[in-house]
Amino acid sequence: MTGLVRLVPYDNTWPLEFAAEAERIERACAGMPLRLEHIGSTSIPGLAAKPVIDILAGRPGNVAGGKYVDAFRQIGYEHKGAYGIPGRNYFRRGAPRTHHVHMVSWSSDLWRDHLLFRDYLRLHSDVSREYETLKRELAATYPHDREQYADAKGPSVRS
Repeated sequence: MTGLVRLVPYDNTWPLEFAAEAERIERACAGMPLRLEHIGSTSIPGLAAKPVIDILAGRPGNVAGGKYVDAFRQIGYEHKGAYGIPGRNYFRRGAPRTHHVHMVSWSSDLWRDHLLFRDYLRLHSDVSREYETLKRELAATYPHDREQYADAKGPSVRS
């Protein structure tokens, strides 16, 4: 997953962009059980981020993902399968990329862990600032390799 790692200052429009995209997704998935959450660095007020809106899409564990995949494709998302994370359907949209969707069961550890991480950073600004410092250091170290950048953040995210 090579590509430029570009962090920008927090943008107050990111929550609005999430809300608008969530409406598009909900319309496309009308009649299907779905929960949408804004996750990732763009969901943390004040945190610098890559300007890509990350969306956690939850579905019941007993519902197959095929209908969701079709609905996301119809609104311009590229489906990448699990993309290295078992239990997830990953989608992306935009050129340059503007949105990522991580579809998981809302009863899974993936759902819980994403929300716990987001909520922890929202509640602990000191940890959020430390995380931003790490992100900036890693962006400088891996400016052209998003995969290495993401992998290097892993230990901090897990802790």
